[in-house]
Amino acid sequence: MFAVLTEINWLAVIASTIVFTVLGGLWFAVIVAKPYAAALGDPSSTSPAGGKAAAMPPLFIVGPLIANLAVVVTSAVLLRALAVESLADGIAFGLIVGVGYLIAHTFNIAINPNIPRPLLYGLVNAPYFVICSVVASIILTLWS
Repeated sequence: MFAVLTEINWLAVIASTIVFTVLGGLWFAVIVAKPYAAALGDPSSTSPAGGKAAAMPPLFIVGPLIANLAVVVTSAVLLRALAVESLADGIAFGLIVGVGYLIAHTFNIAINPNIPRPLLYGLVNAPYFVICSVVASIILTLWS
């Protein structure tokens, strides 16, 4: 299965990772900033830096970028190993990974004593992961 590493279009991996990361920044800092903060127990804050994007520590930029890269590379390996070549199959793959792995893990992470509103946390995060998984799978499939 790992022989497919040479078949992966690494420019598609980079493009998918950038899309994943930029969408994450927009999603959590703009689109769902208030519900996300409420899910984490701080409805007065709109970001991890208290609403000051410039003051955010590098971890909040670099950490998601690296995690997104890992998800995209994993998806690229599986797409090639499963010989996914059509747009429809790429979308189906993105939905299966988004729902079966990413959403399931999001809710699993949310269900702990440190997240005061776990269901809200899961509902705020879930659409982002499904959208990104589908978009990345489309890019990786069409740009193979």
